[in-house]
Amino acid sequence: MAQPIFFKSPPSSTLADIAALTKANLVDPSRAGHRIRGLASLDEAGPMHLAFFDNLKYADQLAATKAGACLVSPRFEAQVPKGVAVLRAAKPFHAFVQIAREWHGDALRPQTWFGTETIAPSAIIDPSAQLEDGVVVDPLAVIGPRVEIGTGTVIGAGAVIAADVKIGRDCNVGAKTTIQFALIGNNVLIHPGCNIGQDGYGFIFFGPSGHLKVPQTGRVVIQNNVEVGAGSTIDRGSLRDTVIGEGTKIDNQVQIGHNVTIGRHCLLAAQIGLAGSLTIGDSVALGAKVGINNHLKIGDGAQVTAMSGVKDDIPPGGRWGGFFAKPTKQWFREILAVERLVRDNAANTKDEE
Repeated sequence: MAQPIFFKSPPSSTLADIAALTKANLVDPSRAGHRIRGLASLDEAGPMHLAFFDNLKYADQLAATKAGACLVSPRFEAQVPKGVAVLRAAKPFHAFVQIAREWHGDALRPQTWFGTETIAPSAIIDPSAQLEDGVVVDPLAVIGPRVEIGTGTVIGAGAVIAADVKIGRDCNVGAKTTIQFALIGNNVLIHPGCNIGQDGYGFIFFGPSGHLKVPQTGRVVIQNNVEVGAGSTIDRGSLRDTVIGEGTKIDNQVQIGHNVTIGRHCLLAAQIGLAGSLTIGDSVALGAKVGINNHLKIGDGAQVTAMSGVKDDIPPGGRWGGFFAKPTKQWFREILAVERLVRDNAANTKDEE
């Protein structure tokens, strides 16, 4: 199993404690005093570990697991090997995450990499910047004129915060991140290597004679409780702001173009590319490597399958996928139709031979 040497060791807990915390049912009450000292996957767990099972893909691992206990739904509890204590839960993974959050709260948000408690001596902070009490600034960070940063925020090593940027409370700005022309709310987590507020990709096409750059005078506005994955880029707006809505979670290496508006509580997986002037509603989920053309509207609650290319508006609640993306039922029907054509053509060719 993975050794949690970089995080605090979890407490030793009895199965009775775990059952009480997760509201799970310990099927064999005589095991209530058995102690669990860590979490592990089914294939790596030992007698002192808690694991979970909720996917038939891992049935072989469940059959062979040496875990001390396993969170499992009633549907699968009969498949748990003898000797493994069964914790019956309606949603095993949710219960497992509840335990993980309780035991490994220090892994939920980035920490200072150097154990800094205030401001590192090598950090460069403009005299006009206003940092509330409790701000932590790691070595070699640079904070520019008139910047405002709220209490509880951690600025990572080598980060650069440009003039007039405002960052709220309990945020984390990862190492080597750059932020300019931006207003950032509270409890925002920005992982290392992000670039936020650079100018968007705006040019007037002149062909062989060259291209005319369009001034980008908007801002980036990131609302409360947003998370931005490592290496992601968010361009500032041209005339209006680029806005990331409250509670939205962005994976690594995502590109968000100028003037994009993303609603609340959206999920954006890795390597998504959003062209300029998009409007994305609330609670939208975009799979990895989705690309969306500019000036489109993606309705509330829409979902787009990974590696899809979107060139049309998607209505609220739409389930789209493919290249170019269309409603998934239509996309699947077309795939099956093409497969039938290929199969029939191959059969006809064989008959002709």
